[in-house]
Amino acid sequence: MTNLQTLRRLAQNREAARKSRLRKKAYVQQLESSRLKLTQLEQELQRARQQGIFISSTGDQSHSMSGNGALAFDVEYSRWLEEHNKHINELRAAVNSHAGDAELRTIVDSVTAHFDDIFRLKGIAAKADVFHILSGMWKTPAERCFLWIGGFRSSELLKVSSVLLLQSDFWHGALLGFDIQLLASQLEPLTEQQFMGIQNLQQSSQQAEDALSQGMEALQQSLAETLANGSPAPSGPSGNVANYMGQMAMAMGKLGTLEGFLRQADNLRQQTLQQMHRILTTRQSARALLAINDYFSRLRALSSLWLARPRE
Repeated sequence: MTNLQTLRRLAQNREAARKSRLRKKAYVQQLESSRLKLTQLEQELQRARQQGIFISSTGDQSHSMSGNGALAFDVEYSRWLEEHNKHINELRAAVNSHAGDAELRTIVDSVTAHFDDIFRLKGIAAKADVFHILSGMWKTPAERCFLWIGGFRSSELLKVSSVLLLQSDFWHGALLGFDIQLLASQLEPLTEQQFMGIQNLQQSSQQAEDALSQGMEALQQSLAETLANGSPAPSGPSGNVANYMGQMAMAMGKLGTLEGFLRQADNLRQQTLQQMHRILTTRQSARALLAINDYFSRLRALSSLWLARPRE
């Protein structure tokens, strides 16, 4: 190798080493920036906690939030979701170990009661910031694609749970090579009466959803007409302040009904879950709850994959 080639190779090595150091430095800086952001967020949450703006999970329902209601609810929802996952893991373990009906019923009841908690928390949060709850910003992006009046559509979840009750366990077991006769003995297929009950519940839920959707559309139309047909904003002392303020007061009154729509939608979700449990046996209810949880888990996983996708 000539001296020129040696010098060229050394220069290339130095350049490669320099670029490597720059990449490492940028990576370290990115990690440090992420650490600082996390520390800042933890400090903000701690200050919020000290200011007493969090919703008490055990407090009465009339307790109102002060300060940043959206932040308070987001933290409470994260806490609720973490607790929900613990309940679901316990339920899954009980189903997989073929626990008795009494033990399974206790766990199913705890999962159902935990759903009641989130409806209660949403009701409290809506009094502080109904737009935050309706927007679904406390949900992941994929979940927000299916958002309906601040939550899930009961009729859609009934489809998810009933389809999986009819198919998933049997075919999943077959694909894994399980003994089909043994597997069939472990399952409780829906009876014709149960199937019709779920179908009727789904239909009634859909009708209630349609009625609420029509009510929301009518509210939006009425609000738009109120804002469009009112007096212009006063530009000075001679402006029609009284008419303008009257128009805005009317619009505010109409916005006030949003909380009622959210409450009705959550009541529908809550009642649908309760009715579903009345139709199904304990073991079927357990499997339906697991199916519903798996559905939302996949939506959250899809959101994570989407946000982490490579960007050109």
